[in-house]
Amino acid sequence: MVDLTTTYLGLKLKNPLVASASPLSKKIETTRQLEDAGVSAIVMYSLFEEQIIQESIKLHQDLIRGAESHNEAMTYIPEYGPYSIGPQTYLEQLAKIKAAVSVPVIGSLNGVTSGGWVEYARKIQDAGADALELNLYYLATDPNVTSSELEDMYVGLVKDVATQISIPLAVKLSPFITALPNFTRRLAEAGARGLVLFNRFYQPDFDLEELEVVPNLVLSSSHELRLPLRWIAILYGRVPVDFALTSGVHSSNDMVKAMMAGASVAMTTSELLQNGVQRAEDLLNGFQTWLEEHEYESVEQMKGSMSQQAVAEPAAFERANYMKVLSSY
Repeated sequence: MVDLTTTYLGLKLKNPLVASASPLSKKIETTRQLEDAGVSAIVMYSLFEEQIIQESIKLHQDLIRGAESHNEAMTYIPEYGPYSIGPQTYLEQLAKIKAAVSVPVIGSLNGVTSGGWVEYARKIQDAGADALELNLYYLATDPNVTSSELEDMYVGLVKDVATQISIPLAVKLSPFITALPNFTRRLAEAGARGLVLFNRFYQPDFDLEELEVVPNLVLSSSHELRLPLRWIAILYGRVPVDFALTSGVHSSNDMVKAMMAGASVAMTTSELLQNGVQRAEDLLNGFQTWLEEHEYESVEQMKGSMSQQAVAEPAAFERANYMKVLSSY
């Protein structure tokens, strides 16, 4: 019998398939279905820094509204029922999911600045999260902001969050970093125990009839696997963290490739959104079958076997292979 267990962020998981952050975790019943289908852990949908700031401002405005108009107004409370701001709802949902499933539940924070909101990292921990995924989703648009300034801000944020919690911290990155190996090493030194590669920036589109910029959500495909696959293979064994591969995991073969590159887990959302949460069972069955047919005894045996340090031609991951690729077309 093949041993499918893996370790991610110090958590012993029954297999490498993890449900990544998505709307699927907004319903308790769906998280139960994910567990029944075989996923080994669930990442909560993200709590955004903007939500915390905006909801806090709204609460403050509601509480001070009319404060100077009546001598009892200083104790004014909004009249529209129990007041529940977004962040509190998130924490309550996390606690409910923890009570509903037995697999680890990973909280998710999405932000880029260091400030009072980092206290929510501790609140997520207190709500029962087994680990925290910090999503550094930021698009630099100011020409005056340098890459070094941005990276310093990221590293400072990771350090600030890491000091707030005792549960393990993973950092989810975009691929748009000039010197990724150095940057990921700095994140590890700042307290990150895992790296999730990569986040997908959702690109806007133009509505030519209304002349408006409109959001355009496009789910991933297996073709997107190559970018995180390459970088995990390069970083494996060089940066002392666990790797999670996300973006492009749609098949059992995608899972195999992720493990061979050096990932501890393969995360998927688009495949489950497109084909239902029961698709996770198919992915796991195919993954196990592949290992059995190729006589692997465990996931650990195959992990990193195709990383840059392990392959016969390390240059295949670098620029040296570029001309070969072009000439092969």
